[in-house]
Amino acid sequence: MTDPDRQPSPDRPSELLSEGSREDAIDALARLETADADARKRTIRTLQDLAETESSAFDELATPLTTFLNDEERAIRLTTAKLFVALARSEPAVVRPVVDALAARSADDEEFYYVRARCAEALGYVALDHPDAVSDPELLADLRVRLSFDEPEVREKLAKALAYVAIGDPSRLRHQVSSLAEHLDDDSELVRYYLCTALAAIGCDHPSKLADARDPLGQLLDDERPYVRGRAAEALGLLARSGDADIRSLDGVDPDEGDAAAFVADRVRFLDAARDGETGEPADSTPDGVGTLASIRGETEAVVEAMTASDDDCPHCGHTLAEGRPPVCPHCGAPL
Repeated sequence: MTDPDRQPSPDRPSELLSEGSREDAIDALARLETADADARKRTIRTLQDLAETESSAFDELATPLTTFLNDEERAIRLTTAKLFVALARSEPAVVRPVVDALAARSADDEEFYYVRARCAEALGYVALDHPDAVSDPELLADLRVRLSFDEPEVREKLAKALAYVAIGDPSRLRHQVSSLAEHLDDDSELVRYYLCTALAAIGCDHPSKLADARDPLGQLLDDERPYVRGRAAEALGLLARSGDADIRSLDGVDPDEGDAAAFVADRVRFLDAARDGETGEPADSTPDGVGTLASIRGETEAVVEAMTASDDDCPHCGHTLAEGRPPVCPHCGAPL
């Protein structure tokens, strides 16, 4: 039995990292493997908090941290996956060495689906800046195939990862347009939005490839969600610029949709200009930035935040609350 008086301090690895003692922090993580579950859990949670503010301190720590992706405690595996998401969002190069480990955990059908979802999300963030690291055909095929049968929360993260792969390098998925288009009728608005985003990103460099998605994208011009309609219109505008004239426009824009109405309106103008024969560089009648990779990359997360904003979010940490609004937030514990 482990002597409780000799348990590693749960704050010790994060303290060492903050002090710049990376080798000592790695040694502390190795010792942590033999600690009890509570100590492991508290330590990984502390590291997750540190990753939100000092992600660059984790250089060379990704590989030792993967040990906890295989921890016997599900809560520890989930917190570790969230830690990798935080690192990949801010410092994708730190996470690049462990792409294979994240992919393996994401593809494990026996794993808790939230863990798999977070691992897929981390892969997406790496793909934005290092598309070559997330280019293995088997990995991309796995992300795409699991869109057909996985849990909704996992499908959303898979679609996000695919969108970020396409934004990082539109060529990676240019031969998968028809396969991606098969899932544009998903029940989840986030899946539909991310896949439209992936197709629009592909269309920035390979517009003619979108011909295989023309009809499913056209159906989304009537989608109930404005951001989905707008992104579909953008992708169709890119296709129209390639000379494909068999594309209808969106009938109108609902001004009651607030900021989303402006998003849709800009993309309808873009689509209409393309259908009117304005090809090549945007003309004066097309909004600046629409139909470019830089624009798609810069706005995608902000759009998702707008799509998921709700009065049912915790005012302290932003966690989406279950129906019925519990008395305390299950994520941060703050009273509501």
